[in-house]
Amino acid sequence: MSEELPIQCATNTFERIKRVTPEGQESWSARDLGRVLEYFNFRNFQPVIEKAQEACAKSGHAVADHFAEMRNMVVPGSRRRQHVAVKPA
Repeated sequence: MSEELPIQCATNTFERIKRVTPEGQESWSARDLGRVLEYFNFRNFQPVIEKAQEACAKSGHAVADHFAEMRNMVVPGSRRRQHVAVKPA
């Protein structure tokens, strides 16, 4: 008797927030992941990203292959727009 793998369902949170390019490249936004993991302030999620990058490097993978720098336009408390960069370690 063989066990079947569970079918991926649209109700899976990580599948719902996944971004897919026209070429089929999958990625997840750090801001989206932070919200899903209940980090209400992105600055509190940044150390988690840094630890993930460190683990990636220690496992022999190139951090730049798995963590891309993204720039998002955010509106801070003053309501003016500014760019925020998330860089690989």
